[in-house]
Amino acid sequence: MRSLSFILLFLVWGVCGVQGATVFRICAFNIQSFGEGKASKTKVMHTIIIARCDVSLLQEVRDHRRKAFPQLLAQLNKYDSAHEYDAVQSERLGRSDTYQEQYVFVYSKQSLVNRDVCFSVFLPLTACSALKDFVLIPLHTSPNNTTKELDAVVDVFNDIRKKWKTENVIFLGDFNADCGYLAKKNRKNVRLITDPAFIWLINDKNDTTVRKSTDCAYDRIVVHGEKVARAIVPLSAKPFNFKKEFRLSEDQALEVSDHYPVEVLLKASASRQQQVSLSLLLILLALTFNCS
Repeated sequence: MRSLSFILLFLVWGVCGVQGATVFRICAFNIQSFGEGKASKTKVMHTIIIARCDVSLLQEVRDHRRKAFPQLLAQLNKYDSAHEYDAVQSERLGRSDTYQEQYVFVYSKQSLVNRDVCFSVFLPLTACSALKDFVLIPLHTSPNNTTKELDAVVDVFNDIRKKWKTENVIFLGDFNADCGYLAKKNRKNVRLITDPAFIWLINDKNDTTVRKSTDCAYDRIVVHGEKVARAIVPLSAKPFNFKKEFRLSEDQALEVSDHYPVEVLLKASASRQQQVSLSLLLILLALTFNCS
């Protein structure tokens, strides 16, 4: 038996209708070893991809002195003066002292309204979309253990369903769910794939990598729950090809990341005039599973 530890950030929110709202965009972006070195590159910092998202999950934030990410957030707020952005960060996580990263949720305060509370890991929020409540589960699997980690995510889901009485979940992040990291012969051993209740919105044909020499769907968005499925804008889940959008060369794009962000749109509320604040929770939680 092998002990497999997951440190997962759960983002739960209620939503409301807001005048003028059309869609609610959720993104996940492996920003590839983002630290002070990358933050010092002006052209990289000016490629503010996450400004298009209401909520964006960032992975591979490796900012051990906690200087690089504040620069990114400041640049984002300077770039988009019409919105104010804030973020919630996990602790530095990793399987060894030599590799640690943070999960970071960046959000527009116009979509998510932050109010202070007495305990730091609980954060009431509001948001605006047709979906009344759901859970975001970020995941960045180890390339060396993708099959077992993807399968164990279902244990995380079952724990959430039991404790929080919810079926509405969106899994997102760099799953490493393709090419050499997830062999086709192993997919039958992954419940997240074999259970039809989990709907994979980013399919195997979506290349989420920047390099022309690769064609792999590493980054994924997976949903569970009828309400979530109904709230998704049809065919909106896709990689965002920032290389093409910003007319970058491959080398220029690779300075930003070797991954494209993936995104999905949620429908706006049917009653845009209605404004209802709901109590939400942001919970940092460590879960440990035993996997054979």
